[in-house]
Amino acid sequence: MAWAHRPGAATHHAEPGRPGHRAARHPREQRSTSLSVQSLAPQPSVPRAPGRLPLLGHVLRLWRDPLGFLSSLRDHGEIVRVDLGTMPMYVVTTPELVREVTVTQARSFEKGRFFDRLRPLAGNGLANSDGELHRRNRRLIQPMFHPTRIARYSAVMSANAAAMSDRWREGQEIELEEEMARYAVETLAETLFSTDIGRPAVEAVRTNLPIVLKNLLLRAASPKALDRLPIRANRDFDEAAANLRRVIDEVVATARSTGHGDSHNDLLALLLAAQDSETGESLTDVEVRDELSTLLFAGAETTAATLAWTLHELARHRDVEEQVVAEIRDVVGDRPVTIEDVPKLEAIRRVLDEVVRLHGVTMLMRRATAPVTLGGVDLPVGAEVAFSLYALHRDERTYRDAHRFDPDRWLPARRAEIPREAYVPFGAGNRKCIGDAFMWTEATIALATWLARWRFEPVPGHTPKETVSAVAHADRIPMTLTRRTP
Repeated sequence: MAWAHRPGAATHHAEPGRPGHRAARHPREQRSTSLSVQSLAPQPSVPRAPGRLPLLGHVLRLWRDPLGFLSSLRDHGEIVRVDLGTMPMYVVTTPELVREVTVTQARSFEKGRFFDRLRPLAGNGLANSDGELHRRNRRLIQPMFHPTRIARYSAVMSANAAAMSDRWREGQEIELEEEMARYAVETLAETLFSTDIGRPAVEAVRTNLPIVLKNLLLRAASPKALDRLPIRANRDFDEAAANLRRVIDEVVATARSTGHGDSHNDLLALLLAAQDSETGESLTDVEVRDELSTLLFAGAETTAATLAWTLHELARHRDVEEQVVAEIRDVVGDRPVTIEDVPKLEAIRRVLDEVVRLHGVTMLMRRATAPVTLGGVDLPVGAEVAFSLYALHRDERTYRDAHRFDPDRWLPARRAEIPREAYVPFGAGNRKCIGDAFMWTEATIALATWLARWRFEPVPGHTPKETVSAVAHADRIPMTLTRRTP
């Protein structure tokens, strides 16, 4: 049920909580608009997703099957209303409208309800900040992810991947989700904290981050009234987020008092020493804490899930795995994987592109800070707008056999068939993830190290299922290790 905005035609103004109500026009519109026959023409309306319940809205549907529910919305229109309790959320379902929100009209949006719920963990870090604060912090942090910096981090990535491989044993059964999380956190920790000063933060992340992630999306999609209820999900989330903040605060204070920023070259030191080239301002301890929390949250979550799903998909598609292993042997041979190998491992990149497409970010939200028009529909200030990259990347209208694992869709000739705005695994515009090159490098080096030595065999009796988090995790992926013969 799609529509196009007709030039000159009046459009529908959707007001949160009052479907069909005409919101007050922007003052400039009032001065330039006069009553006409056209204003009486039929107005485009926002279709509401089916399954709404009184007071709860669509919360139960989101709780029971969030990935399926979000993917189904495309069948109801380009922009679909979903009710979080009594609060409306407008979900855009096409690549073009997602680009409108994230790029074309990005200045008319701030971070929405999802990121409000992330604030107890990440404060006003780069993921949450808006306006001039976001621009300033991005200027300060961007140099930390320059290619020359990532080249330095790559030695840590390679050494940690090799160390994990050395610990594995023939016939050992491992839980991929746990192993990949351990690798991602350890590697991130050694780039964030080059000394034992950050060890308490690493242990806190291991213990508390899974709890935060488990409850984050559900809290974002729940009515605000539920935030104050002393239910277990709220208690667990609040306690885990508070523990993480407290430990990282202690790490930052210790680092500042011992002159860590003057004597080391890790990310913590860079944050402590960073100065804005335009204003000369430095980050406060709270701002350093918020940025560290953001990096730990984003870096550990995405990398661990991507690595686990990649090894799962390769175990299901041995023909693809054979191509990848042959390329690794041709490019790397028997030596450790280096940063110079990464761009040459093209088969791994295609596999990663496909894994991130299939198992990506569940849902993101924005809040309108000015009246906006999306898909011919006028939305007022304060409207919550959401989009699901998971659903976008599985849309049959864009991707042939969208639910099938097919890395060859990223070969140059076929890649040209996919519109640029239809594949945005790390977002777009000024909100594009600052650490995407870090993740691609880390995942490529790890996979090349492990696949050269080990074959991962699925343990019979369990089929991994997607579970809700900021990205689509697996419930469990048990694997048995078999040493690969030369």
